[in-house]
Amino acid sequence: MEKLIVNSYEEFAEYLGKPLGTSDWLLVDQERINLFADATLDHQWIHVDTERAARESQFHSTIAHGYLTLSLLPYLWDQIIQVNNIKMLVNYGMDKMRFGAPVITGSRVRMSATLHGITDIHGMCKTEIKFKIEIEGQRKPALEGIATFIYMFQ
Repeated sequence: MEKLIVNSYEEFAEYLGKPLGTSDWLLVDQERINLFADATLDHQWIHVDTERAARESQFHSTIAHGYLTLSLLPYLWDQIIQVNNIKMLVNYGMDKMRFGAPVITGSRVRMSATLHGITDIHGMCKTEIKFKIEIEGQRKPALEGIATFIYMFQ
């Protein structure tokens, strides 16, 4: 899918309530999970011990950390939209975030996004992006919520 290009607050506002796009699929493999475990010091066996997970887990496999799934948001978001003419982008917050289904190792995920809200705050563009991280072949999403970003246009 082609990236949405936005050059100003006014152009962004035209998408209020509309889908912004969908990212490409991304493989969540054991190497990515292990690297995340090392970075966060979260080595719980359900994520990193493939043999034990195969024996004891209801999924018969390791699964991605929920926060790993969340951490993919900037990468996937960057595939959906390119916002030009900004000095800075700030992550402002997350609302109504829910982990709906585990990401089993070897699954592919992608993100779809809709512009849920937009506000001009003293020249800054506050956007509320309703997002869903889907798991290929699964009905329930891995994660959904509203991400709030502040874009400071030049």
